[in-house]
Amino acid sequence: MEITGRVTADAVVNKVNSDKEVVNFSIAINDSYKPKRSTEVREVTTYINCSYWLNSKTAQWLKKGAIVQLFGRISLNVYSSTEGKAMGSLTFHINSLKFLVFAKSANSSDIDHIFSGRRLRGRTICHPDEEKENYFLHYLYFFVYTINLALKICI
Repeated sequence: MEITGRVTADAVVNKVNSDKEVVNFSIAINDSYKPKRSTEVREVTTYINCSYWLNSKTAQWLKKGAIVQLFGRISLNVYSSTEGKAMGSLTFHINSLKFLVFAKSANSSDIDHIFSGRRLRGRTICHPDEEKENYFLHYLYFFVYTINLALKICI
């Protein structure tokens, strides 16, 4: 499966079993639609938690505002809050990722020096100047529907 979204906060590296590291972050996917018989356009944002186990050094580039294309599988977590309310979240388990746009805070000279049009472990790295060409997002109606359905089943 492939999804594309904007990183909502700087990635965090967590240690698991004192020898493995996982990069955790979340992305936002924006969409808009116009309901039947309405002139009002509604905005919908879907937040997805992401985990990446293959290379913890990637976290230094996963900064708030970056746009990434992710390849992997998604899972749905359904649970009850402390108030007994049914809750749900999506987690995307990443097999590979591609940076489409670096965060604005990224130092351009570092990017030029490190990547200079090369590939990082088979993943194409786009220079920030290519931002306009790579500015697009995929939509996840199916997963919003799945969460709503799962929450209705739990209630």
